[in-house]
Amino acid sequence: MFFWYQVAFDFESGVGFKMSVDLLHKQFPAYVAKKGEEYMNARQRTHFRKILEALKAELGQDIDRTVHTMQDEATVFADPNDRASQESDMALELRNRDRERKLIKKIDETIAKINGEDYGYCESCGVEIGLKRLEARPTATLCIDCKTLDELRERQVAK
Repeated sequence: MFFWYQVAFDFESGVGFKMSVDLLHKQFPAYVAKKGEEYMNARQRTHFRKILEALKAELGQDIDRTVHTMQDEATVFADPNDRASQESDMALELRNRDRERKLIKKIDETIAKINGEDYGYCESCGVEIGLKRLEARPTATLCIDCKTLDELRERQVAK
């Protein structure tokens, strides 16, 4: 399993982010567990730590690029429509960067879990989250069953 999407959305934190699919395809093929291999052993934790650190570095580069672009494009337009359009674009970019900042925070928390050897287990019920789910969502904190129940509760509250 590879990351196959351009834009990901972390439903657990409500954070959306853009990632370089090519970077992840080239550097991180899916982890293939060996028969009888212990869940969340040192090799698996190292694999997921590398993925998370690469995502964090890429998000940091995106944020830096945005800051430089916004500084370069800080033009004062005489036309109110152009000015409004520019402000709208900047507001959207800032909102996206804020989401990425939140994702970086979540990545840091996940790396801390890896270091503390708590990574890969559901925060709600304590069962294994599973390698395939972690490949698709390295910052996942809930197993698929608990996440499904959580989403059902959210839908019921929203009605």
